[in-house]
Amino acid sequence: MKHFKKNSLLIGTIIITLIVISPYLLYISESISPDIKQIETIFGTIKSGYFPSIQVYVYWISAKFVPFFLLTILYVTNKSWWAPAILVPITVYLFQLISVVNDNAEVFDELEFIYTTPILIPVLATLYFIKTKIEIYIEAIDLKKEMDTKMKKKKVRNE
Repeated sequence: MKHFKKNSLLIGTIIITLIVISPYLLYISESISPDIKQIETIFGTIKSGYFPSIQVYVYWISAKFVPFFLLTILYVTNKSWWAPAILVPITVYLFQLISVVNDNAEVFDELEFIYTTPILIPVLATLYFIKTKIEIYIEAIDLKKEMDTKMKKKKVRNE
């Protein structure tokens, strides 16, 4: 049990640190000179391609990666029944990120939503099915709350 709490605390700390650091990733492009057209890294040469410079290229990558990353963390850590709905913006950002990284693409942020339709339809159908199944429980909870408040009001009047 103690080992589980230690792991949970460590994982929670890592997730919180990543969430706190993630907005700073949007400004990583500011550290790159706007004149550079290509850059050598340990992974190979990165060229600006369609973009006017590496700075703009890195900006677009980070602008698509950060929301994708944060939504993915939200999806993985969320236990609510509606969590699959988060898959829709995750897939949109994923397709946008792929289109930015793809150096053959000249146009991006236009057709990505169309590509997410095969994912969107099953997710929405599943959410609708889950909602109809738990709707009776939600109504029962609301009815119980209403009965409790009415009972408390009657109890107060009788005293």
